[in-house]
Amino acid sequence: MKLSKRGEYALRTLIALGIAAEAKRPLVQVTELAEKERLPAKFLEQIMHTLKEAGFIESERGKFGGYRLALPAAKITIGQVVRELEGPLAPIGCVSQSAYEKCSCPDEEHCGLRMLMLDVRNAIAGILDRYTLADVVEVTLRKLRRDHLPLPYSAPARAERAPRFTDRGRSPHPRLDPVEGLLSNLMPDYTI
Repeated sequence: MKLSKRGEYALRTLIALGIAAEAKRPLVQVTELAEKERLPAKFLEQIMHTLKEAGFIESERGKFGGYRLALPAAKITIGQVVRELEGPLAPIGCVSQSAYEKCSCPDEEHCGLRMLMLDVRNAIAGILDRYTLADVVEVTLRKLRRDHLPLPYSAPARAERAPRFTDRGRSPHPRLDPVEGLLSNLMPDYTI
């Protein structure tokens, strides 16, 4: 499964709104979200419309309007969001629970590929359905505090330039390390 830009931006936006909620920001404007997350504003507006229709966020109109989570972050699973934006999690149609499609295999019940892809689907769904938006927000905030970085959305929007990776002397493309994953941050004793 590969997350589309639409799915990635939606999840990043929901995490940002979850952080804003933790920082007691009642509303965040789409322009601020786009700027802080470095997302294209027009595309983000379309995503916000989808998230609002799905019931994940709500908005208030007006000069001081903006967006906020419509539900507590603990009530939104990452799996719900991914399915809403990307469709079924199954890598092939014959293992999908919500959008089953018969495959071309002559013996679906004994198909090794189907059995393998069923395990893949179950693993992906298990992880995405286990974690809530609140879990991801908590880990994000914990890591920001650990690194002594300012918490985003903790004060009303100012005309400051958003910090860049290179501003902190880090590469904009950090090496992926399993020790930095969500599981290891939620459960410090977790090892791969």
